Amino acid sequence: MTREEIMRIALEQSAIDANCRPEDFTSGQNRTVISKANEKARKYLELPSYCMLISYGDNIVASVDPAVSDEVEKYLGRFQIGHCFGTPNLYLLNDLFARDDRQICFMAEYFLPDSERLRAMPCDYEIRILFPEDLESLYLPQWSNALSSQRRELDVLAAGAWHEGKLMGLAGCSADCDTMWQIGVDVLPAYRRQGIAAALTSRLALEILERGKVPFYCAAWANLKSVRNAIRCGFEPAWVEIDARPGTFIKEIKGEAL
Repeated sequence: MTREEIMRIALEQSAIDANCRPEDFTSGQNRTVISKANEKARKYLELPSYCMLISYGDNIVASVDPAVSDEVEKYLGRFQIGHCFGTPNLYLLNDLFARDDRQICFMAEYFLPDSERLRAMPCDYEIRILFPEDLESLYLPQWSNALSSQRRELDVLAAGAWHEGKLMGLAGCSADCDTMWQIGVDVLPAYRRQGIAAALTSRLALEILERGKVPFYCAAWANLKSVRNAIRCGFEPAWVEIDARPGTFIKEIKGEAL
C-alpha cells in the first residue's frame, strides 16, 4: 500500500466521521458542517458530535451541533490553524460550550505509516502474533493501552514480547472502522527503554498492512514517549483532533463524584 493510498483511506474515513467530503480537509479553507451519526464511523466516537475539530494541516473542518455552528465558524475565522487547537484560545470555546454543559475533552495527534520507512524494528526477545482467542486472559490494567476491555470484540490482532515465559510487552490493534485499525502499546516498567515498544508497534503495523488495512496510531500531544515511538517505527503525523464532551463524562474520567 503506497503512502498516497494510505492517506486517501484516512481522508475518506475522516470524512465519514465528520460528515463531510474527503477533499474538504485539503481545500485550504476552513469548513463547518453539521455532525451526524454514521455506522461506518470509528466505533469510539460519540456521534453526533457536539464539536469536533479536525485538521490535516491545510485547514480545519469543524463537525458540530447546529446550536454552536455559527459561533464555532467565527472562532475558526479569528485565529491561525495551529492556534485554534491551543490555549489560551481554546478557553473561548469552553466559555461558549458551558451554556450546554460541554467542555473541550480529548486532544490528540494521529499518525499514519510511511510505507517507505516502516520496517520491522529489531528486538532481543521473542515476539509472537496473537489472535482474539489468545487475548482473553490479557484484559488487565498493565495492558490497558494495548487492549480495550470495553470493546473487546474490536481487538482483532496483537503482538507480544516474551522473556523466559513472561509477557513483558504487548501491542494490540482495534478494528475501529472497516478500513483502519488503531494500534496501542504497553511495556512493563522493568523492560522499558530497550526498543520493545518500537519492535512490537512496527511488527503489528506490518501485519495490519498485510491484511489490507491501514494501521494508525494516536498519542496525546504531551506524551512524548509515545510520539517518539511512533516516529521511530516509521509513522508520521497525519492529522489532529479535539472534541467536546458533556460535563458528566469529563467528571467520570477525572474520577470526580457525580
